[in-house]
This record gives sequence, C-alpha cells and structure tokens, in this order.
Amino acid sequence: MSIKSRKLIMVSIIGALYFPTTQLSAAELTPVANMNSVRQEMEIWTTYQISPFLRGSDISVFVKDGKVTLKGTVTEDVNKELAKAIAAGVKGVNSVDNQIEVDKNYKNAKPSQERSYAAIVDDAGITTAIKSKLLWSKFSDGVTINVDTYQGKVTLSGDVSNQASINSMTAMAKNTQGVLSVDSRLMIADAPMDKETNKYKEDEEKEDENEEKEGTLLADRWITTKVKSTYMYSSNVDSDDISVSTLDGVVLLEGKVKSGSERALAIELAKNIRGVKSVTSSKLLLL
Repeated sequence: MSIKSRKLIMVSIIGALYFPTTQLSAAELTPVANMNSVRQEMEIWTTYQISPFLRGSDISVFVKDGKVTLKGTVTEDVNKELAKAIAAGVKGVNSVDNQIEVDKNYKNAKPSQERSYAAIVDDAGITTAIKSKLLWSKFSDGVTINVDTYQGKVTLSGDVSNQASINSMTAMAKNTQGVLSVDSRLMIADAPMDKETNKYKEDEEKEDENEEKEGTLLADRWITTKVKSTYMYSSNVDSDDISVSTLDGVVLLEGKVKSGSERALAIELAKNIRGVKSVTSSKLLLL
C-alpha cells in the first residue's frame, strides 16, 4: 500500500470521526475500503515487535486484498518461517508471499536511543508485575510506591515505614523477570500519627498483632493465588515445580527446586505475602 493511499485513508477516518454527517462520494469512499489491509499490516507488524525472535528485525509488511508480502532480512530460517506463520494467522489473510532473505551474518542497524515499541511493551509488563508483587506484600500496606521502568531499569520511589520494607521491596523488584537493575529511592517516613492520642505508633508488638488479625481475615485461596503469581513473576523461581496450598494463613510448599538459593527465595517470597502467618517447606526438596 502506497504512502499516498494511507494518507487518504487517514483523512477519510478523521473526516468520519469529526464530520459524521458529511456525504462522501463513491470515489472518496474507495480508500476506506482498504482499512482492512492497514489493520492487518499493523497487527502483523505489532506481533513482530512483541516477538522476542523478530523484534528489531528488518521486515517490511505489505497487504492488499488479503495477500501479504513480506520483505527484509533475518539471520535464521526459523525466523523467516515464524514471520510467515504470524502473517498467515491474521484474520482475513488469504496468502503470504514470503520474500524475506536469510543472512546469518546480517546485523541490524544500530538502534536509536529512543525505546522501540517492543521495549515499551516489555517495560510496561515489568512495571505491572512489580506493582502487583508490591501490592500483595505485607510491607506495602498503607503506602504508595511509584514504579518506573525504562529499558529494563526500574526506579522505585515513595515513603515506607522502615529499612526492612526497603530491602524487601528492592529484592522483589530485582527478582522480577526482565529487570536489569533497580534504583531504589525509597525513603523512611516518620511514624504515622494516632488521630485520637496524637502519639506516634511505634509499638512493634501491636503491628505484629494487626498483621495476624489481618491474616485471619484474608481467604486462604487469595493467599495461595498471590504466592503462585509472585513465583510466576519472579526470574529465579520455577513456579511450575512448586505446589502451593494454604490453611488458616499457613502456606505449605511442596515440590522440587534446583538450588538452595531458589528454595530460600521461594520461602522468603511466600513469607512476604500479606496475610501469611508462616511457611512450611519441609516438602520443598532439592533436585
């Protein structure tokens, strides 16, 4: 599809959005009929950008009347076949003319400093995963933590109650899939004021009692789900090999782990989930 045709299509769309009562002639409506091709091109291109095997590849996509033409260069035959399979799977595509060349020595042009579409998607996924883990953590109760991710580099900011919270939140972020580094800018805030007595609440025993009461109110199923999800988001724990169950706030871990460090991390992550009273790990064994 030519650049001129695309521009005509966009003009037609804008006109339809802002001037819905405008009467268009048959000739003016012709570019709108090509919108399916534009959507198909964008769907294929977006999927390429998300794919870890094709992102950044030099592939151009052209669609007309359900026929896709692919051109460009990749380094592996399997990538060429993957590109074709993705295009063929798009709704409305009837055929794919795969003209992509394979050159094992090919190197893409040096990327610009701006984030690619794929990097933006990855960063958004990392941010969401970390926010979810922090939301479920007992250390984040009542506090707001900002999470920003840029090209895999995470920045945490906000106020927390103690150093233990900073250490735990930083560790959770570091152990999230796709994270390259963590810049912790978390600060220890003053202890919260009691509205009635106007005194600081610094009694750790009272805080422990509140956590235990909260744990009894949270459903065991909720705890189990959050522990499993935390493992799924973590880069150093294989969630497929660990079974999780909860009874009255006590988490039971069963299964196999590859190392002592993975076992220790699995236990620590479970302990950090809000509402967990204790973790039983006698059946979590080394391979």
